[in-house]
Amino acid sequence: MSEDGTPAPRYRWVVLAVGCVATLVTGALRQGLPALGPEFRDAFDLSLGQIGLLFSIQSVGFMAGLLPWGALADRTGERPVLGLGLTAAAGGLAVSATAGTFGWLLAGMFLTGLMAASATGASGRAVMGWFSRTERGLVLGIRQTAITIGGAITALALPLLVLATDLTTGLLALGAFSLFAAVTSVVLMREPPPAPAPPGFDARPPMKDGRIWRLGFGSGLIVMAQAAVVSFIVLFLVDDHGLSTGQAALVLAAIQLVAAAARIGAGVWSDRSGKRIAPLRQIGAAGGVLVGLGAALDGLPNAALIPLLIVGGAAISSWNGLSFTAAAEIAGRARAGTAMSLQNTLVAVLGAASGPLFGLVADGASYRVAFLLVALAPLAGWWVLGPLEGEEEERAQARRRRLRQHQGPPEVPGIPRTVRSHP
Repeated sequence: MSEDGTPAPRYRWVVLAVGCVATLVTGALRQGLPALGPEFRDAFDLSLGQIGLLFSIQSVGFMAGLLPWGALADRTGERPVLGLGLTAAAGGLAVSATAGTFGWLLAGMFLTGLMAASATGASGRAVMGWFSRTERGLVLGIRQTAITIGGAITALALPLLVLATDLTTGLLALGAFSLFAAVTSVVLMREPPPAPAPPGFDARPPMKDGRIWRLGFGSGLIVMAQAAVVSFIVLFLVDDHGLSTGQAALVLAAIQLVAAAARIGAGVWSDRSGKRIAPLRQIGAAGGVLVGLGAALDGLPNAALIPLLIVGGAAISSWNGLSFTAAAEIAGRARAGTAMSLQNTLVAVLGAASGPLFGLVADGASYRVAFLLVALAPLAGWWVLGPLEGEEEERAQARRRRLRQHQGPPEVPGIPRTVRSHP
């Protein structure tokens, strides 16, 4: 049922499936494509620095594309944005697949990231438009897990395909999947039914709305710890705890799997409580404490330390859907694409800054010191997000008042509502 009591269309699950397919593309590109690092190095005779530049240039393109694509989704709807953007991303992968020089490879990767950014705001906006507020935490949590799943599938399957064929075929196969997601979006995606903003809704443009900036900055502080854990947990376990690369990679995989389940659980929690900011703050703070505890107890045997790292890493990686949902609900459906893209841009910038800062501290001091310092960032995020919790409660009270006005006074047996509605 929708918020006004009318039956919710079953088609909304088709929208969620299409949104997840589009999001799988971004996960494959951002988290799975780096698995081909050795193949890129051999094909283009690259140094480690050039490998880092290759994957970072895609992230730069992705961050540059988020806001323009989000604003375009608000203006034209989700279907044209997903169709055009994911088709162009396939074109970027084709450029990369046929590149004869490192310069053309960089150009193709930048174009791929720039165009793939279309899937972020557009797919989230579509899901928000078709699901009621009491379902959005769950479904946007499911959509967020598609990033992890896309990265995991690509990291496992693409190296095997390249081993059996070549790098060009692997990149073209990924481009074909992006094109499939584009066609699926054009064929199956429809605009949601109209839902005018309620009276008194604060419809500030997201770029001028301090709440969206605060949400993005506070969430970005949480993601700094998440990015550090994901980027350095393997090296930490190999360098300081004697694990093999394969064993350490299994720990990272366990973190991602538990985090995927936890994102869905966080969405259900937020739907049942009717709140996004309070669970977001609590999960972020808990994750920061657990990451700091794992660093402080670095001397524990691996059998005790690794489970703690998995729990802490999963906790600090399970809040993303709540922040995404909060951005959409603060801005309203008409501006949800821009709001979610602005929030995601701020998160991406702070996440990108985390890696170099963590590496400098770890090189200069130790992994323990670096993890202890980065664990403070989510606690700072908890503080930054504080005012939004009170603002969210005010919006909840306004919704309850509107609902009571819509429903009228409660039924009293034997007294018609028309009699009770007048003194």
